[in-house]
Amino acid sequence: MRLEGIYAPVPTPFNDSGNIDLDALAFNFDRWLTFPMDGIVVSGSNGECPLLSFTERVELFCESAKLARGKMRIIAGIHCASTRETVDLGREAAAGGVDAVLVLPPHYYKGQNTPVSLEIYFRTVADSIPVPVVLYNMPSNTGFNLDPGVVIKLSSHPNIIGIKDSSGDIVQIATICRDTPEDFGVFAGSGSFFLPSLAVGCSGGTMGVANLFAEACRDILASYRNRDIDRAMRLQLGILSINQAVTRKFGVPGLKAAMDHAGLFGGPVREPLLPVSQDVRTEIAGTYDRFRSYYEGELS
Repeated sequence: MRLEGIYAPVPTPFNDSGNIDLDALAFNFDRWLTFPMDGIVVSGSNGECPLLSFTERVELFCESAKLARGKMRIIAGIHCASTRETVDLGREAAAGGVDAVLVLPPHYYKGQNTPVSLEIYFRTVADSIPVPVVLYNMPSNTGFNLDPGVVIKLSSHPNIIGIKDSSGDIVQIATICRDTPEDFGVFAGSGSFFLPSLAVGCSGGTMGVANLFAEACRDILASYRNRDIDRAMRLQLGILSINQAVTRKFGVPGLKAAMDHAGLFGGPVREPLLPVSQDVRTEIAGTYDRFRSYYEGELS
């Protein structure tokens, strides 16, 4: 498996009782399967992974693999606090039919992390799970940046196929692209810096905004590869506001509100997260509609 193309890190749907809503998940998959995406990430940051139990995550992996119908790849976020539990969850994910797993660095005892301990952690996980491993750097959530030197060393492992880097540090991303093997996929972790990441060698991206506007994300990628840089730049600049609204500005509650507005199922968040206010919903809807109109104009 090569890590490339457009992936969406999807939210986990909950019903009003706070349980995973498998019918809503199926409803969303029916829509996502019509989008020009290569894959979906479940139980990542947008999937409220820290708020899900081990059993719920396994259920989510199995159901997502089934709903994908072999038409797109499923990457499962498996990070747990301990190496043992991460490996156990990874094995369950593999048995459930996912194509790869996504793994954050340990971050509760982040002060104890060293290059050696991180290499041991990721190599142990990669040696123990029978599907490919994708590294995940998400400093805004973990409070810990995965150093590119560690990533570069790990890129030689035969079962570690790439990294999703959400740091926004384009120098770091460029360094990883430069110093890792050609078949090691480097993904932008946000639509806000997708084009700059492609320009320094990224093979694709996993972006919250792809839940809503996968076609526009694909268009940025295709325009860049076709050397239509002006179009790629217009789309990149155009998508900034809606991407920020459903990521850094309003987070998972904002993404779920945008999905509700777009005709997908966003639904409730799980506490301690709180839903956005009605004023914020109105703001997100306006931002969504403005980008949709802008993109439709680009297509005409």
